[in-house]
Amino acid sequence: MSEQVTCHIDGQIARVTLNRPDKLNALSLGMLGDLTEAAHELRGHRDVRAVILSGNGESFCAGLDFASALSNRTDLAKAFVPRPWRGTNTFQEACFGWRRLSVPVIAAVHGNCLGGGLQIALGADFRITTPTARWSVLEGKWGLIPDMAGIRLLADQVGMDQAKLLTMTARVIDGSEAVALGLATQVADDPAQAAEELAEELLARSPDALAAAKRLFERSWTAGARATFGRERREQLHLLRAPNTARARRAAFQGERAEYRERARR
Repeated sequence: MSEQVTCHIDGQIARVTLNRPDKLNALSLGMLGDLTEAAHELRGHRDVRAVILSGNGESFCAGLDFASALSNRTDLAKAFVPRPWRGTNTFQEACFGWRRLSVPVIAAVHGNCLGGGLQIALGADFRITTPTARWSVLEGKWGLIPDMAGIRLLADQVGMDQAKLLTMTARVIDGSEAVALGLATQVADDPAQAAEELAEELLARSPDALAAAKRLFERSWTAGARATFGRERREQLHLLRAPNTARARRAAFQGERAEYRERARR
C-alpha cells in the first residue's frame, strides 16, 4: 500500500486510514487499489477482531478525484474490468471488500462523506458520524450513478424510494439525517472515539460468534426463510463445538471477561 491509505494493526484492532488530507481524502485509482489490498490482507489475520475505517484531516472522503482518475485512461479501463472469481471491479471491491471480512468493520465519519466515500462507509458494518458531516450520493451531480457497489449497499440500508431520491437528486444531508434514514448507525461528536469504544465492546464477544453472525446477515438478508434456517443450523452447530464458545460460556458463568483465541478458519 501507498502512504495514501495506511493500515496498522494494534493488538486486535486494525485501523485503516484514508491519508490524503490535502485533497479531503478524494480517491485516486491507487487509493482504491490500496483499500482493496487492505481488505484482502486483513482476511488472513485471524487475530484481528475489529477494523476501524477513518479519514485523516478534515474529511472522511470527498469522493472520486476525477482529475486524477481520468489522467490515466489505461489504468481507469483496467479498474473497470471485473474479476470473475469475485464479480467486482476495483471500484466495487474497494467498498464491498469490507463486507467479505469475518470481523466487524466500523467507519468513523466526519466532514465530507460524498459519492465514493459514502459507498466506502456503506461497506462497513457500522457507521458513526458527526451530526454535521455531509453525506451525499453525489454521482448524480456529475451525470453518473453510484457504481462502487452503491446500489447494492444502498438497498441494504434504506428503502427503495429513499435510495432513488438520494441517487437522483444528489441531495446533501447531514449526519443526523443520515442516521434517521438508516445510512448511518449513530451520531457522535467524536466518531473516532466512539468507534474505539464500540470496537472494545465487540472484543468482549467470541470472534467465532461475530464471524458467524456477519456471515449469516450478509448471506441470508435477502434469502428465503428455508435457506436462512439451514444456514442458522450449520453456523450454530459449528459454534456449539468451538473452543471460543466454551470460553464465552465459562466467562459468563463466572462474571468475568473471556480470553479468546484467534478466530477459527471458516
